[in-house]
Amino acid sequence: MIRFICADLRRLWAGSLVVVLLVAFATALGVSVVLQERALRLGSARAADKFDLVIGAGGSETQLVLSSVFLQPSPLPLMPGEVLARLATDPRVDWAAPIGFGDSFSGYPMVGTTTKMSNKLSGDFAEGKAFTHEGEAVIGSAVRLSLGDEIKPMHGSAEEGGETHTELAYNVVGRLRPTDSAWDRAILVPIQAVWHIHGLEAEEHADGAEETEGDHDHAGAEHDEHGQHGALDPDATLNETWAADAPGLPAILVKPKTIADAYKLRQDYRNGNTIAVFPGEVLTSLYATLGDAKQILVAVASGAQALVAASLVLVTVIHIGQRRRQIGALRAFGAPRGAIFGIVFLEFFFLVAVGIALGFALGFAAALTLSGLLSQTSGIAMPVGFAREDAGLMGVLLAFAGILAALPAVLAYRQSPAQALRA
Repeated sequence: MIRFICADLRRLWAGSLVVVLLVAFATALGVSVVLQERALRLGSARAADKFDLVIGAGGSETQLVLSSVFLQPSPLPLMPGEVLARLATDPRVDWAAPIGFGDSFSGYPMVGTTTKMSNKLSGDFAEGKAFTHEGEAVIGSAVRLSLGDEIKPMHGSAEEGGETHTELAYNVVGRLRPTDSAWDRAILVPIQAVWHIHGLEAEEHADGAEETEGDHDHAGAEHDEHGQHGALDPDATLNETWAADAPGLPAILVKPKTIADAYKLRQDYRNGNTIAVFPGEVLTSLYATLGDAKQILVAVASGAQALVAASLVLVTVIHIGQRRRQIGALRAFGAPRGAIFGIVFLEFFFLVAVGIALGFALGFAAALTLSGLLSQTSGIAMPVGFAREDAGLMGVLLAFAGILAALPAVLAYRQSPAQALRA
């Protein structure tokens, strides 16, 4: 029987190839949707794990997390600098790192922060050291620069017609280890330098820090309205003790000492003027949205698979009709009905099973390629891999293939030799 099936498939190789490819592409569509959604969910969750609590001015919690954790460019309202001063002396806080952004270099976001943040973000340095002066910078693992390179910040981005601070430059002094987060593509500079570059003085912003700078990026940008910049002393040492009259901030990343402290801090800073969020909780609501989108895409993929299945049934029924004489001859030479059923069933099931296996491979390759492209642009590592539930999906598809294969086999089984030879 196996020899006959192999010979039959070689003789009808073109039709067999079409069946395999149809099944493979329909399967790959569904598999790639499932794998990509899972990779995006796991990658974003792992990236957010490094940040326990984020505090910002009143506004969108989702946008606060996207901007501060995933470094997606968007203007955020500013909160008073006194919030940072309170957190710095709060006994419940292990460390609090202010962040300010709005500048970029060669497509990489530049983030103003503290020495503590640069030391804690990846746990250690791949090379070099943390910045200690205003004119120094630390780069993420995915930034294509070398130690000693010069960085001239651009306010905004090139796509938005950003303005380069030609008179200012940072010197790269360290590279962080990989964090599998958007911060791997970030350039970290002292928040003190960001304030000075943008002409922010503590006295000027002590009273007005609560204002929302809707048309300016994060560091507050009155200097941009007038085309003026502040002064930067590259050799100035850093002063990271915060006073109540510090300039306004878009966000503060907080590391509480205990889980209980984290919940208390979140409650204390959800007071209308500020919001405090756990990034994981915000991501949960985003996952729900992704889940809805996934269901739509899976429904589309299932529809495509149903159309392919209907086409295969039609092609197979026509194929059985064209092979009536061959089947009749086999029956005339004494082949039992069970053998005819087995030949037709196994031949069709084999083709569909090969298509399903190839579809899983193609779906995996497609998800891997797409995740790689997304990781390059976002910096977030997206792990693509099969899970235990994927074996259940393959089992369902193979069971469905068995049902499809049984239909032409039954038609061949019920065909009498006399009817077949007269056709």
